[in-house]
Amino acid sequence: MNDKAPASKKARLRTPTSLGSEATRDISGALNALLADFFALYMKTKNFHWHVSGPHFRDYHLLLDEQADQIYATTDPIAERVRKLGGTTVRSIGHIARLQRVSDNDAEYVTPLDMLAELREDNATLAHRMREVHGVCDEHGDVATASLLEVWIDEAERRAWFLFEASRPGETPGR
Repeated sequence: MNDKAPASKKARLRTPTSLGSEATRDISGALNALLADFFALYMKTKNFHWHVSGPHFRDYHLLLDEQADQIYATTDPIAERVRKLGGTTVRSIGHIARLQRVSDNDAEYVTPLDMLAELREDNATLAHRMREVHGVCDEHGDVATASLLEVWIDEAERRAWFLFEASRPGETPGR
């Protein structure tokens, strides 16, 4: 074995940033946990999209596909933000599994309304966690990440709202 590995194999990623090492560590760690949650929520949303059934199949199927696309579209900006801060990000499904806080649902069958309720709660919890990360950004003066989080919080709240409204029982006009 050659003890003299080329410098390119030994060199650490050193992205220049005006934030200190403590900020990079804290914010990158918080964002990586969020990234794992986003991947877990994406997979759960796609799982439910693939397995939804019943009289509202088409509406739920399309809603969940749209939401999954939005969730997935957020993963790259989160990971790139971690790199811009000088951190490293998740590298594998196993790494995601170790960090995720969104519970998987491997049940053989889930009713459509239970799917919507579970995803509604997951999105609301994700919004709450993003607010916590926003606080970490505020502590370190990272306005750029905080600004991105504000948009993502709004998107998660919108998804939760749509899931709530889609799962409400039909109302009789005039009552």
